[in-house]
Amino acid sequence: MLLQIIFALVLGLLAGTFTGLAPGIHINLVGAILVSLSVSAFSRVNSVYLAVFIAAMAITHTFVDFIPSIFLGAPEDGTELSILPGHEMLKKGLGYEAIMLTNYGSIVAVFIVLLIALPSAFILPKIYPAIEKIIPYLLISVSLFMILSERKKFSAFFVYLLCGILGFMVLNMENLNQPLLPLLSGLFGASSLFISIKSKTEIPKQIITKPSGRFYRPIFISFIFSYLCGFLPGVGSGQAAAMGSGISKTNTREFLVMLGATNTLVMGFSFLALYSISKTRTGAAAAINDLMGQFSWKFLAVVLAVVLISGIISFFIVKFLAKFFSENLGKINYTKLSLSTLAVLLLIVALISNFLGLIVFVVSAAAGVYCISLEVRRTNMMSCLLLPTIILYLT
Repeated sequence: MLLQIIFALVLGLLAGTFTGLAPGIHINLVGAILVSLSVSAFSRVNSVYLAVFIAAMAITHTFVDFIPSIFLGAPEDGTELSILPGHEMLKKGLGYEAIMLTNYGSIVAVFIVLLIALPSAFILPKIYPAIEKIIPYLLISVSLFMILSERKKFSAFFVYLLCGILGFMVLNMENLNQPLLPLLSGLFGASSLFISIKSKTEIPKQIITKPSGRFYRPIFISFIFSYLCGFLPGVGSGQAAAMGSGISKTNTREFLVMLGATNTLVMGFSFLALYSISKTRTGAAAAINDLMGQFSWKFLAVVLAVVLISGIISFFIVKFLAKFFSENLGKINYTKLSLSTLAVLLLIVALISNFLGLIVFVVSAAAGVYCISLEVRRTNMMSCLLLPTIILYLT
């Protein structure tokens, strides 16, 4: 059985690397396919092996998916806020450092998940009801703080309202597959790509330099908000990152560390939530729940071991890939690369979200470009997730 688990873990690492690098191919999609195949093609495969595969894939994905976000401007939920600071560092020749900052945040997050696992199993069932009641008011407070901290407060409010309404409409559309794909890819990805193409951005030779600094504060901030969001419905890593960035003024490097930690923490905490309060908070946790049914403490121990091993290996995978892309990105015409990435995003949206998704993608991209032109922080565009979540809790 141990050999099969190791084999499933290795396959999960490979799959997570692929889904992390491929814009639009999300782990939720792979998890849903596996669950459907578990009653047909994979009916003879032990569900434990499939669950180990999903856990390893999910953790690996949270490490790797910052690479296309920062290097290509092609985000997924949880990485969209990394585009602006990551792209700015990329234009200064510091793309490798930008990726490694998120990578450091993610690896620290893995150990935080392990440290908090046992206390959460005992404490969370008791405090969960109280946490659930305060989250909408916390989101409202964070939203107000984000707007009022801007120099152009009216513009920030307009961006918040525009993107919030857009997000609410898109997330409530019927017959739209994977609504976050066209919404986030348009708002944060296509808008940045369009501006890069228009300004004919030239990417300088990238410097391979190790990040330096103390990052206790962004790690602590990401832990607090990820813990709150990781156990609540409708609140994911994107909202946790927006809340953290809204409350604390961080510099570019601290911000990227916080994003990396948040992305991995929310995923790890969703596995703890599945065990401690029997709630699924991510697509990966939902897939494991469908496969396993009852989540025992023995299987939790297996999942935590998978989180640790896949996290450590993923750190070195990202380090290798970041160096590879940094060394070769300067050899490529960035305008052509941006055009190619935009074309790939259009194709993926068309295949996954159909014609309606294309309309959402184009509208979201236009809204993103307009919001950027107003010269307010792009964290305000996270209202596309924050506002629908607030409405969900208050209704």
